Amino acid sequence: MISRLTGFIAAIAVAATLAVSPVHAQDQKPADAAPAATEAAAPAAAAAPAKAIDNPYGLQAMLSHGDMVSKTVLALLLIMSMGSWYILIVRLWDTSKLGSEAKDVRATFFKKASLADGVRSLKEESAFRYIAAAGVEASEHHEGALTENIDLSSWVTVNIDRAVADVNNKVAGGLGFLATVGSTAPFIGLFGTVWGILQALTAIGVAGQASIDKVAGPVGEALIMTAIGLGVAVPAVLGYNWLVNRNKSVMGQVRAFAADLHGVLMGNRSVAKR
Repeated sequence: MISRLTGFIAAIAVAATLAVSPVHAQDQKPADAAPAATEAAAPAAAAAPAKAIDNPYGLQAMLSHGDMVSKTVLALLLIMSMGSWYILIVRLWDTSKLGSEAKDVRATFFKKASLADGVRSLKEESAFRYIAAAGVEASEHHEGALTENIDLSSWVTVNIDRAVADVNNKVAGGLGFLATVGSTAPFIGLFGTVWGILQALTAIGVAGQASIDKVAGPVGEALIMTAIGLGVAVPAVLGYNWLVNRNKSVMGQVRAFAADLHGVLMGNRSVAKR
């Protein structure tokens, strides 16, 4: 048993030696020739400056060699993206400001000595001042042949609800644009894709052969259009859903303030009649 194991190990050692020896011999030859080859190639490398290779299939190539249709699609997607980000940033700022004002109003407005003092304590451009001023004006001016047919509570309620609706319309402004961008941008990018493939097929037909240089450029342009379309649509959809949820939360606080204001106005009217 020991002799068999010894012979097996010896056979492996011999095979390894035979396998390594030619390789070692081959490695020695290039090693000896390597300095000469390096010395010969050094002047040539020093004489030839490095040349930058441009990417013929990227966005820069599309802008340089693209036709009017592809550039128009790209410009439209750029406008849609800029509009989406503008609306998203502005509306986030508006809802944050409105939410901060709602906390301050709930903490201080109804602790004032009178409604007039409460209205004066609000900022000039505040949405809550606009609603409070509309409610106070409606409670103090309930005259006219037609408006007298409406009871005071309904009249004040209608005016306050109208003011709340104006605030809601302002906060929700631009959401329709975000929804439109989110639903149409992928298809606009897809149109650019289809147009790029059509250009590729046209180039193949003119050249008479399906060479890679005739196909890669238009197909790369098509893929870029698809990626840009998705890059425009995804932030618009996410921003739309985010703003809708934020608007629901903020407008809930605004409507709660409007309901409390209506109760205060009706209570003041009852006290005044006594």
